[in-house]
Amino acid sequence: MTSSTQDERWGARLWGALTVLCAVVFLDALDVSMVGVALPSIQADLGMSTSSLQWVVSGYVLGYGGLLLLGGRTADLLGRRRVFLTALAVFAVASLLGGLMNDGTLLIAARFVKGVSAAFTAPAALSIITTTFAEGPARNRALSIFTACGASGFSLGLVLSGVLTEIGWRWTFLMPVPVAIIALVAGTRLLQRGEERGEGGQDLLGAATITAAMLLLVFAVVEAPKVSVARTVVSLAGAAALIGLFVWLERRVRHPLVRLGILRSAPLARANFGLVILFGSYVGFQFVAMQYFQNLLGWSALETALAFLPCGLLVAISSTKMGGFADRFGTARLIVVGSVALLAGYAVFLRVDLHPSLLTMVLPGMVLLGIAFALSFPSLNIQATAGVDDEEQGLASGLLNTSGQVGGAVVLAIVTAVLTSGADGGDPIARFRAAIVVSAGFALVGLAVALTGLRFRRQPAEAREEPVLEAV
Repeated sequence: MTSSTQDERWGARLWGALTVLCAVVFLDALDVSMVGVALPSIQADLGMSTSSLQWVVSGYVLGYGGLLLLGGRTADLLGRRRVFLTALAVFAVASLLGGLMNDGTLLIAARFVKGVSAAFTAPAALSIITTTFAEGPARNRALSIFTACGASGFSLGLVLSGVLTEIGWRWTFLMPVPVAIIALVAGTRLLQRGEERGEGGQDLLGAATITAAMLLLVFAVVEAPKVSVARTVVSLAGAAALIGLFVWLERRVRHPLVRLGILRSAPLARANFGLVILFGSYVGFQFVAMQYFQNLLGWSALETALAFLPCGLLVAISSTKMGGFADRFGTARLIVVGSVALLAGYAVFLRVDLHPSLLTMVLPGMVLLGIAFALSFPSLNIQATAGVDDEEQGLASGLLNTSGQVGGAVVLAIVTAVLTSGADGGDPIARFRAAIVVSAGFALVGLAVALTGLRFRRQPAEAREEPVLEAV
């Protein structure tokens, strides 16, 4: 597929194709967050433990993050349109099956398959945009619309989940099905055929190795409170060995999944670590907050969703407006301010008790977290792609998204382990506070790393790069 928009005027077909792509990235992002409010209802209905419940979230983000790089490579090799439509069909089927499951293990499996399908639709959709719209104002405009839909899907997923969960948690899985089917039918008609395919081979062994490493790492952390220290150490050592094997493979295969030399870029490395912290700590906090609001305080799913609304609205409204701030102040400064807001938001929620104040704890905490995402998320995307060669822009974007998804799974596993330790007794408030301390601790480390980036604030590539935002 070649660029087909050399002017500012877009025809109906082009708008239709962009709408299909935006609808799918909206669904991908929606699925990351929408299951959150439904977790307590799923737990009660299927009789799942808290430690197994977190796999409903981790299964999706591991499937997504573990195969995202492979998904982008596959789209280049086999054709973006073909990969996009095939993965979208798999997404629809997995959504339907997930809504019909009566077994927790099968539900987790359906979630993993959905994550895998998203790992192929997301990079294919982005590459369709970048090869359809001419570089410059047309592409920037399309990317702004595309990423705003992704950010809105993630932010509004909680609210929509609250409404659907009041009807029944299964609707959080079934709702995307008709949307995906409509997008699939429209995509077959609107997405341009005949794009050129890339050359080279697949690094299937590398993809399998890094995905297995992440699964074993998360499993080791989740199971740590319930098994012996020796077993935990062996599992962690196995995960480390698989990561080492992945690095060894990437240095030797002809067509590596990741060119490791790209990680020598300090701004890119900081951006990837920053998204591990931002997305990871927030996914962990969100899991704790759902348990706190619904299981301990007895709030309804809708009341819980509305508590997160200020954070979601800030992200959705500002997602396409940060480019000007980055141009003016530089990404490093915005990331530092966002990191401070993230840490402050978690600190506010350390005051959790049996009678939380909406005005002095819930609202200011959510606003601070919204500010953190609004400032940090686009800035991390800009920083990760600044100064990267054109032929490696996809790799840089894929690495950043992978960091966020894997960070979400790993930090969530740690938070869950803390939350479930001593679950049969003790003070529940103390356990909730300890779990929030984990997210706050990660945020503190993220702030320390972000401060080191101020030494590079005058680098023109970071300050002037046009924002290309990726949906979480």
